[in-house]
Amino acid sequence: MNSDFTLAIHSLTYLALQPDRMSTSEAISDSAGVHPVRIRKVLSLLKKNGFIKSKEGIGGGFIFALDLNEVTLWDIYKITSEGALQPKCPDSNEKCIVGANMHTVLFKIFLGAEEHLGEYLKDYTIKEIVDLINQCKGCDC
Repeated sequence: MNSDFTLAIHSLTYLALQPDRMSTSEAISDSAGVHPVRIRKVLSLLKKNGFIKSKEGIGGGFIFALDLNEVTLWDIYKITSEGALQPKCPDSNEKCIVGANMHTVLFKIFLGAEEHLGEYLKDYTIKEIVDLINQCKGCDC
């Protein structure tokens, strides 16, 4: 799984915790501890898929566009990491039964794993992530 997935969740959660004001990519990148260019790439993807809105200029930035209960971690995974679990197999010896079939066999197995992951991630919304973050206030987690 790539870091765009976690950065997208981080960005959406950050925006969700500030529902009444725009947030800049610099503020989000400072929270995430990554370069603003990395965050802008993720924010662009989130905007393209309708999760956030943006406004340019003074007072501009990004804001959450949907209800927090509508966005699941699976939704975010699909736009940032879909297919990430697929095995990367080298070119194998097609004359060998193992080499000729390993990619197909592993692809089926990992496709099933991604489907199971999807079912699990569908159970978590950004609202639940926000709630979990709020529970952490003042704790040592």
